[in-house]
Amino acid sequence: MTTTTALGPEAVISALGRAGYGAQPEDVVAVARLGFPAWVDAQLQPREAEDQAVHERLARLKLRIHYTAAPNWPAVDEMRPLSLLNASIDQAWPLIAQRANMDGAERRRPRDEVTAATILRAVHSKWQLREIMVGFWHDHFNVDAYGAEEVCVALPTYDRDVIRHHALGNFRQFIEAVATSTAMLYYLSNRSSRAGAANENYGRELFELHTLGRDAYLNDRYDRWRSVPGALQGQPIGYIDEDVYESARSFTGWTVEDGTPLDGQRKLPLTGRFTYVESWHDGYQKRVLGHEFKEFAPAMSDGRKVLDLVADHPATARFLCTKLCRRLVGDGPPNLVEAAIATWTKARRAQDQIAQTVRVILLSPEFAASRAIKVRRPLALVAAFARATRLDLTPNEQLWNAMANAGQRLFGWPQPNGLPEGGAYFLGANGMRQRWGLVLAIAENAWGTGDLPPPMRPLGAAPTPRAIAAYYVELLHGNVEPAAINAVLGGLGWPADQPLGDAARPDTMKRVARIAALCGMAPAFQTA
Repeated sequence: MTTTTALGPEAVISALGRAGYGAQPEDVVAVARLGFPAWVDAQLQPREAEDQAVHERLARLKLRIHYTAAPNWPAVDEMRPLSLLNASIDQAWPLIAQRANMDGAERRRPRDEVTAATILRAVHSKWQLREIMVGFWHDHFNVDAYGAEEVCVALPTYDRDVIRHHALGNFRQFIEAVATSTAMLYYLSNRSSRAGAANENYGRELFELHTLGRDAYLNDRYDRWRSVPGALQGQPIGYIDEDVYESARSFTGWTVEDGTPLDGQRKLPLTGRFTYVESWHDGYQKRVLGHEFKEFAPAMSDGRKVLDLVADHPATARFLCTKLCRRLVGDGPPNLVEAAIATWTKARRAQDQIAQTVRVILLSPEFAASRAIKVRRPLALVAAFARATRLDLTPNEQLWNAMANAGQRLFGWPQPNGLPEGGAYFLGANGMRQRWGLVLAIAENAWGTGDLPPPMRPLGAAPTPRAIAAYYVELLHGNVEPAAINAVLGGLGWPADQPLGDAARPDTMKRVARIAALCGMAPAFQTA
């Protein structure tokens, strides 16, 4: 896959099922002709102006909002456009500052808008690789928008200005954007961290989940910083609890303008924006990862020095590159992980550090050789089915609730570690039943998300179940698989070679949709 050698449909569908949310029919033709490297290089330089079809769909999309009247507000039941998706945090924060004057549905609305936009982009965006990386980083820097209204209201800016903006960029810049984001400051409680009462939540997750990783936690072996190999030279091989404690002190005073009193006369503004309060910062000497911090450094210097240290630590490169390989390829083949680490480290000052690393992974022999090893998450399953069949899918609450029932509640994973990476989480008996029901409901338009379009090539005036099954197996899987076709026909229980009737009749199209759904339930489509 590292050359422009023509690729067969099955190889293209597999590649675009991991480097994107699935292949549209025209993608199969284009990638087979131009080569996968050309596709990757174009995807790594997304230009927003060229995603006009998505922008138009987002502008047209309306979601229902409904709640009953109360003493402080009237009843509402309307279809409302996505008015908060592009709002700044200070434009959205009145939902928090004036919460007594509105129903809670108004504060849930920002999360719903981001959820709808995420599904729509997965299906329709030209920049598929960026969407995959946005999903990866949302898992990596997880916040739970179902647990706190402030996180819910801050989600549009977190998604747009933090995750999307940095998804293919520089990791050091990325982690500072995360650290200063309203969503993360609330989720991991750093907004309330002050000198003398430093909150360790963010400091610990910065080390364990965001940068060095759990494998670099050495407190079970070393209980003093001097004991950690390399620490005396300022190059410890890992971190211990002392590093977490000192890191927490470094981020005291990093907070949110949320109206908190500063003293007897002054309060912080009510904007929801990040701010630094010098009087809340612990300015005394600190030591993190073997590096001494001078006392009373300039504003935010302590926290930024911690971010410098963790971003450049070799364990961070290994942790992140292993996760990227696992997401895109499988269980992180050792040779590929090492190649990714080398690129990540060399490009650590580059604006496109992440993009360079992703390119190495996607154009590797290991990526080319891996197929059908990644279980599609519910979002990927929905998007891949819609993209392959050219279903003009419009998201709604019923759809994303069904995705949650299948194991993926977008922006609602309660723990900071993000949705599990392994496929086993999605493959329990109930999970499989929910996944099959998800595909069937989309194909049959059970929730009003869009009608399945007719097959793109003529199947005759009165097509048979066998012909229809063969068409969708080839469309979804990349080749004609007799075993899969026979399994679908056996599941239907219909005469395989008896015409279904006039292809233009609604009842015939419903039967066609049922066949398409069964083809989407096959193991070959459930994985990529």
